[in-house]
Amino acid sequence: MASIARLPLTHSLPTILNRTRFLPRRLSFPTYLHRSPFRSLSAVSSSQGDSRSLGSDSNASIVGDLLDYLNESWTQFHATAEAKRQLLAAGFHLLSENDDWNLKPGGRYFFTRNMSCLVAFAVGDKYVPGNGFHAIAAHTDSPCLKLKPKSASSKSGYLMVNVQTYGGGLWHTWFDRDLSVAGRAIVRASDGNFVHRLVKVKRPLLRVPTLAIHLDRTVNSEGFKPNLETQLVPLLATKQDETSAESKDKNVSPSSKDAHHPLLMQILSDDLACKPEDIVSLELNICDTQPSCLGGANNEFIFSGRLDNLASSFCALRALIDSCASSESLSTEHGIRMIALFDNEEVGSDSCQGAGAPTMFQAMRRIVSSLGNAQVTECTFDRAIRKSFLVSADMAHGVHPNFADKHEENHRPQLHKGLDFVVRNDMGCGSTIGPILASGVGIRTVDCGIAQLSMHSVREICGTDDIDIAYRHFKAFYRSFSSVDRKLTVDD
Repeated sequence: MASIARLPLTHSLPTILNRTRFLPRRLSFPTYLHRSPFRSLSAVSSSQGDSRSLGSDSNASIVGDLLDYLNESWTQFHATAEAKRQLLAAGFHLLSENDDWNLKPGGRYFFTRNMSCLVAFAVGDKYVPGNGFHAIAAHTDSPCLKLKPKSASSKSGYLMVNVQTYGGGLWHTWFDRDLSVAGRAIVRASDGNFVHRLVKVKRPLLRVPTLAIHLDRTVNSEGFKPNLETQLVPLLATKQDETSAESKDKNVSPSSKDAHHPLLMQILSDDLACKPEDIVSLELNICDTQPSCLGGANNEFIFSGRLDNLASSFCALRALIDSCASSESLSTEHGIRMIALFDNEEVGSDSCQGAGAPTMFQAMRRIVSSLGNAQVTECTFDRAIRKSFLVSADMAHGVHPNFADKHEENHRPQLHKGLDFVVRNDMGCGSTIGPILASGVGIRTVDCGIAQLSMHSVREICGTDDIDIAYRHFKAFYRSFSSVDRKLTVDD
């Protein structure tokens, strides 16, 4: 959720999709989710075999699978790659925006853009040109620190890594955390071509230490207000004596032409299994290495980074996959089920891979054209848009027990109570992609969110129940909306 003023709801879901109808009773989680409040990915996965398998019982919880997804998805690139893996495993066909598309009713397809944006869709068997799209949109990026293009610096005998802030993060929460780097690299191959590679250094590599209270006596009374340019700089290593044989062998000190520390480049090249000089370009996020896990006395919470907005992204992804899992699942569908996962929401969405680009609507036009063949007329796409509906799925500010007055009295999003969104008239909020997409071509849109605490912190909190509520809500939207919408007439 971007840190600018949020617009109100742009549409209301029909009554059948009112959240109260799909609120399950208090969920009874499997035993493996109760054994320890701090279980990590490996523990959850091993307790039930391969928890990354898809197409499970519709009544089963997807919380364990979400933890896997979060732990795989340190960056927007990794989140997209993991979504791609799951879609391929579920039988979706990978398309390229550079090729012609030959689509058929009953088919399931997807494509990626920049490996940080993804659009997937399933065509109903009863689709005819002009029928609508039923889409859920979310975003893959989260507030974080990113390496500057020239990150190498040295201070007081330390090798430092210069970073830039991305989005509206709670930057004080990044101090005294075990951090590392992840993202993507462009690597020169042996044949001279360039390949796109993902990189993730899993061990703690960086740290931004706080100043001892003895040297900052007023920090508790006047607040912690670090200078983001000079004091939010992670340290990488102790600087070696440049005259020593060891430092010469390790080449740890940067020269004037080095954009990044040679020591860091060696670590990255080891992870990529290439030579440091073959790394042509880098786009790296600073990431917290602590795994996503369950927490709370009853394991009722998820403690994790990047819940905003990977939680909604995963719920949408799984809802689409599972709503198409059985052979008969698309047999009565008249529309097209779709998800769109965008990048750069936290900085305004105005990029080639962001919601400000016409990615989703260009895809819709191509889908209508490919499926319509000779039946497509000038108005076919326009009619399809008017019959379409979009759910913009982000996160919502859950009511904070220590700051309850920050919420509107009768609309306080509570953890474990499902999707919600209303804010006080005198209180700012964030924005998301719903208004951007709704105003782009006039598609009917509703904006909703999963309640969470500590939004934009390096470590966020949401309720386990809310993940399953959102997943079932989204799956019901895919399976029910086509028939519901035919019963609703607003503009005669």
